[in-house]
Amino acid sequence: MSASDWESNEELQYFREYLRIPSVHPNPNYEPCVEFLRRQAKQLELPIKVYYPANEHNPVVVLTWQGLEPELPSVLLNSHMDVVPVFPENWTHPPFGAEIDEEGRIFARGTQDMKCVGMQYLAAIRALKRNGARFKRTIHISFVADEEMGGRLAMRPFVDSKQFRALNVGFGLDEGIASPTSEIPVFFAERTVRRVFFKIGGTAGHGSLLLPNTAGEKLSYILGKMMEFRKVQSQRLESNPELSIGDVTTVNLTRVEGGVQSNVVPPQLMVCFDCRLALDIDIHEFDANLHKWADEAGGGIDLEYEQKRGHIPPTATDETNPFWVAFKEATDHLGLEIKLQVFPGGTDSRYLRNVGISALGFSPMNHTPVLLHDHDEFLHAQTYLKGVQIYQKIISNVASV
Repeated sequence: MSASDWESNEELQYFREYLRIPSVHPNPNYEPCVEFLRRQAKQLELPIKVYYPANEHNPVVVLTWQGLEPELPSVLLNSHMDVVPVFPENWTHPPFGAEIDEEGRIFARGTQDMKCVGMQYLAAIRALKRNGARFKRTIHISFVADEEMGGRLAMRPFVDSKQFRALNVGFGLDEGIASPTSEIPVFFAERTVRRVFFKIGGTAGHGSLLLPNTAGEKLSYILGKMMEFRKVQSQRLESNPELSIGDVTTVNLTRVEGGVQSNVVPPQLMVCFDCRLALDIDIHEFDANLHKWADEAGGGIDLEYEQKRGHIPPTATDETNPFWVAFKEATDHLGLEIKLQVFPGGTDSRYLRNVGISALGFSPMNHTPVLLHDHDEFLHAQTYLKGVQIYQKIISNVASV
């Protein structure tokens, strides 16, 4: 396509309009997104409902295309409206300008994460409806708030609501990640998040002394144990080319706090670690080791967790799951190279899996550098439009199961 074709393409116009809405943290305003989606629903002749599962500031928008057999479990196509902060001085294009350069690259926050996928769903459904398609299963297209902050104010409470249960969801699609190669990752599971705070008490006093049992000494011990564990996982990843980052446990020091003055030994220090536990990790054993190391460090250490959950069962990717079979048949038909992986971060898919709904993370963005949360985030116009065609086939297959 030429530059003029990109500028005039209907679906690219809708996509760029959505990208220009700055639903950006730390204070996203979702109302312009909701109004945009209301206009999309009207154009598509689909009913739309807006839910507020946590508070009036964090909506969940659901468009519905009713199936021929609405009693069957439905298909949920999920995406999130919020995007992470930007630093405009580090961008070569306005981060909410949705400008297209001469190569066809669309620059804007959300092009990859993940306003693209939400609009590709709608574009695919627009094409299918124009072609007169109808499917057995009802299709719900959801646009949620707060995903970038963990979904605590949107998807997490929504899946526990009677409104969500009324949707009768049997299978969900959600976001994946771009791929710089021809291969497209498909995510069937996520690691378990553990954010642990060690609140370390110790002997306080003058900085000129060698006091026993100080918080600093205990911190040194804890840090050593956590970094030793981290090193083992790094070596596993480096020594086995078959493993990806989602297959190992990551441990990262993210916060250190404490101290009152440069010549005073503090009575307490706090250190936080962000841990993402691989599926092969025994969670009870991991937690027991944290407490063991706290005792070995000298005691007087309280452990607090920002997140503390068990492993969520992965989505079955074999013949026992007819939705997976239908998805795989679609990607095979299209000649796509896909690779099953465990998602390295966290998405709203985990809330679906946690209530027993199989879900896959998939973003059709191959031959694309991974720029989510990065400066100059972009997606090529042709990649976007090809993704629309891919979703037409996938949606047709899974809604016909």
